[in-house]
Amino acid sequence: MFRFLTAGESHGQCLTAIVEGMPAGLTIDVDEINKDMARRQQGYGRGGRMLIETDKMEILSGVRFGETMGDPVTVKIANKDWENWTGRMSVSGKPEGPVVTAARPGHADLTGIKKYDRNDIRDILERSSARETAARVAVGGLAKQLLKACGMKIVSQVTNIGGIQIDGANTAYDTWGNNPSDLNCYDDAIEEKMKEKIRQAKTDGDTLGGIFEIAVLGVMPGLGSHIQWDRRLDARLSGALMSIQAIKGVEIGAGFEYANLPGSLAHDEIFLDESQHVYRKTNHAGGIEGGMSNGEAIVVRAVMKPIPTLMKPLRSIDIKSKEAVLACKERSDVCAVSAASVVGEAMTAIVVAQALLEKFGGDSIGDLKAAIAHYQKRI
Repeated sequence: MFRFLTAGESHGQCLTAIVEGMPAGLTIDVDEINKDMARRQQGYGRGGRMLIETDKMEILSGVRFGETMGDPVTVKIANKDWENWTGRMSVSGKPEGPVVTAARPGHADLTGIKKYDRNDIRDILERSSARETAARVAVGGLAKQLLKACGMKIVSQVTNIGGIQIDGANTAYDTWGNNPSDLNCYDDAIEEKMKEKIRQAKTDGDTLGGIFEIAVLGVMPGLGSHIQWDRRLDARLSGALMSIQAIKGVEIGAGFEYANLPGSLAHDEIFLDESQHVYRKTNHAGGIEGGMSNGEAIVVRAVMKPIPTLMKPLRSIDIKSKEAVLACKERSDVCAVSAASVVGEAMTAIVVAQALLEKFGGDSIGDLKAAIAHYQKRI
């Protein structure tokens, strides 16, 4: 089983994660994972925190001379800003600095202090912050390297920011992902319009959300299962993406567009080529049928709401005085959809890696590859 836990606060000493289930014998390229760490920090519309941090993953256990050993892998991402926050975030002593009492609409603030019986919203906002996703990108980087060793690749693109969207569907996957775009958008003209929208939002003290798309390439049919609800691959992918801060909707393949299609146009007809290999001319299902991968590219889309921290704050209440106030302001981004697309890649990689190891086993990378080869020969 591939599983993980993350720990750490936004302005604490560091973020950490423990990953269990990495097969032994897998070569780990830390530099490659750190490229994704850097991608998560980039993007037009990001805030001042990204000028302070230079996220790099450090492996503390589970890897020896560049190879996994089969035991848990511990990773650490240091917070450079910690030195400016020791008085407010120390694990001992008395707290310094102001208490945060003005809850932000759309954030975990108000519900969190009620649930956990706290008087300072900082006790909630530090952990609920999307800063936590840096640890998930590190874990996802490990999962990506496992999938790469088994012939799979995960890419992403941003398709919509603030209502500015690319025209039509782009299935040229080689244009996705690791491109020089500031917004992870392959369409230069549309990207410039997105940037203008972000600039205006910043001037207005506002924030913007958007949509990103993930594709998994090279995946074999049969990952996931129709047998039980919690083994269905589409359900697990949806849950993983919804777990990312500010994600409010997920669709697989054609998704909500299915509401506009008759069955004759909705389903992907099946054909045999001259070599008797199965293929489909369309991929409305997004590579998943009956809760299982069908061999086509897995395509998942997610929508991110605008970030709740506004420089022109919304109306709220003070949890101490019970008076009407404007919400608190924390250092934040105007738009982080491109960053969310990198986190989406990580969470998708984690779920697919879990499904892969469940089907083929994962004590060692050699046994895993042999099991995959046997299965592919059989089918």
